[in-house]
Amino acid sequence: MQILTHPNPALAEHAETIDPHSDASLRPLVRTMAEAMYDNDGVGLAASQLGIQKRVIVFDIQDELGAICNPVIIERSAETAIDEEGCLSVPGINVPIERAVSIVCEGVSIDGERVVLEADDLLARVLQHEIDHLDGVIILDRLAPEQRKAAIREYNSRSVAM
Repeated sequence: MQILTHPNPALAEHAETIDPHSDASLRPLVRTMAEAMYDNDGVGLAASQLGIQKRVIVFDIQDELGAICNPVIIERSAETAIDEEGCLSVPGINVPIERAVSIVCEGVSIDGERVVLEADDLLARVLQHEIDHLDGVIILDRLAPEQRKAAIREYNSRSVAM
């Protein structure tokens, strides 16, 4: 399945809450998302990046696939860090993004069981990034206006070169 790229308007949409108990398409969707993530050397992917407006994310930080439905950040550390982030929906560029260093994320598994993840460092960053996608936010949206213009110029020049 094709990952949507900027400036596709579907990337700005807010994904809908799902019920894992009644959504028969959830398991095949998670499988498709994982394949797309791995095929593109990603560490996370939101369903909305495939044009499917369901609140589901997949991630793999340490060779273990994770999936969460309806993820919500319920706690963020006051400490933040700026680090370079890439995005499968804005391929070819990395931009500096400030994120909380640690978070607590709550959601449900694909089996409908409550999940609470205490995450820090890369996992915290990935979860925040993917939840942004579910809210219709991409990394370009987190940049100051001048940074955004420069990033879009770089992205467009790379897209033409591809």
